Amino acid sequence: MPKKLNFSNIKLLAVDVDGVLTDGSIIIGQDGELSKHFSVLDGLGIRVAIRKGLQFSIITGRHSEILLHRAMELNISSVYENVVDKGETLVQIAKEAGIDMDDVAFMGDDLNDLSALDIAGASFAPVNAVDDVKKIVDYVTVKPGGAGAVREVVEKILTDKGIWQDVVASYIKRGQGDQQ
Repeated sequence: MPKKLNFSNIKLLAVDVDGVLTDGSIIIGQDGELSKHFSVLDGLGIRVAIRKGLQFSIITGRHSEILLHRAMELNISSVYENVVDKGETLVQIAKEAGIDMDDVAFMGDDLNDLSALDIAGASFAPVNAVDDVKKIVDYVTVKPGGAGAVREVVEKILTDKGIWQDVVASYIKRGQGDQQ
């Protein structure tokens, strides 16, 4: 029987974009990027996580005005674009935040995420990640990237912290005004 992993120590969750926050589709027109597809499930999960004190960062190898707009909607101020070495950037983010790497999690889906996944205290991948990523992470989601995978990770972290049921109860009591 595999050991039950506990992610209650996580203070910072950093994620890749394409294939994690999105389904990996990038629609590009003659004048540049036209669209990316984000999940409202992930959006609400991120808003809840931030409200409950989990720091959240985005690390991506691309530049995207669409991503910057989405990050602004979700109150994510820690966005790193055009990153070559995601592991190096993850260490920089943790250092600036004063967080030990054991308390940092990263979620990625492809080879360019391996350096960050390797050094994070906890690592996650969506079910549709490449096999080389799924082999090394601590947890593979049931949901695919861009379809609730980040939300699944947020719920797992907040459940292990003992606060997810309080979140659910607060929504039963009244809406929280979250933009998804």
